[in-house]
Amino acid sequence: MSAGFEEFTRAATRGSTGGVPERPRLDRISVLGGGPDARLLAALGLAEGAEVTLFSAYGVELSLLTQSSGISLQGDGPVGTYQVDRDGPSVRTTAELDAAVRDAQVIFLTGPIHKQRTYAMVLAEHLRDGQILVLAPGRSMGAVETAWLLRIGGCTADVTLVEVQGLPYWFRAEGAGLSLSQAAPMAAATLPRGRDEVLGALSAYLPNVQPVESVLASGFNDLSAAVEIPALILGGAAMGAGGPDVPMGGVPLEANQTFASLIGADQNEVIHGLADERRRVAAAFGVRNLPEAEEWISTFAGAERGSGARPIPDQQSSRGLMRDGVLGSLVPLVSAAELAGIPSPLTTSLIAMSDRILGADVAAAGRRLETIGVSAGDVDQARRIFDTIATGAS
Repeated sequence: MSAGFEEFTRAATRGSTGGVPERPRLDRISVLGGGPDARLLAALGLAEGAEVTLFSAYGVELSLLTQSSGISLQGDGPVGTYQVDRDGPSVRTTAELDAAVRDAQVIFLTGPIHKQRTYAMVLAEHLRDGQILVLAPGRSMGAVETAWLLRIGGCTADVTLVEVQGLPYWFRAEGAGLSLSQAAPMAAATLPRGRDEVLGALSAYLPNVQPVESVLASGFNDLSAAVEIPALILGGAAMGAGGPDVPMGGVPLEANQTFASLIGADQNEVIHGLADERRRVAAAFGVRNLPEAEEWISTFAGAERGSGARPIPDQQSSRGLMRDGVLGSLVPLVSAAELAGIPSPLTTSLIAMSDRILGADVAAAGRRLETIGVSAGDVDQARRIFDTIATGAS
């Protein structure tokens, strides 16, 4: 291991048994981003009585919030309208990043992966000991990449990174409001490892967190792209879909048009193959006891109908899911597979198809082990590096 990498791990994991009090009360929250995921987290924080600041650099996002009656939640969850920039309990908005994070105990990094990366770089000089950074979803190796970017940016603060593989609710955005549906438990871990009291405290806002041993385990638990991309792109006459049969000339009921309904027997076979590849690579890195494919599909596709159903995203959102899926889920898996000498033809093919559909070499910017500080000659060395990052060992 290089001296530079040892310095990075000491900075990223300094004081792995301290810095955060036992079962902290986290009531000062900053949410970075103004998209629907950010609005959801802001409303959930306000619903639990926290002081919430929402940062966005985009005027259109801030205008949507300030010119509305607030963030309206309907469906599952804490139903109601949560005020924005009003007297009394209210989400406070700002376009000043330093002001947004100065007094925050918890900082949520939201939006697509390129925004999360940018936040990590620009936050480096503004963080202080004891703060908690949450990536939801973190996808595969999100916390490790963020730690590496913070290090590059000059961060020396003892912070806790939390990688969660999903939000507590699926949502459909309607203006500033959101229609919610309960999501399944999502794997979560801290970096450094062993700060379980942080996950316990965050459960007030992320009630579906399911702690796993380390961010390496939470990363391999991320089958999101392997479920989402086949469901979104593999259709047509040659492939069936899920959901109830619709008679010729009939129109599917809106309640039955859910994400899970996109997954029929053929898509299911593809997803099972992708899950098998992930499971084999995970085993090489010492991560076992991963979910069965059907449980994974249920987690990331949601229920087929009724409570827990995931809405079908529009084309723009679908392409965003594909882009993030390649960057943060599929490329890390292939990178780990190459190091372990394990073939991953289905995952590699899905990356190539997605790149072609998106019209760009998205994979070139994906999370590869060597680009996030894990430069190793073989899988055993990589496992030792991951363990060093996770535990703070020198």
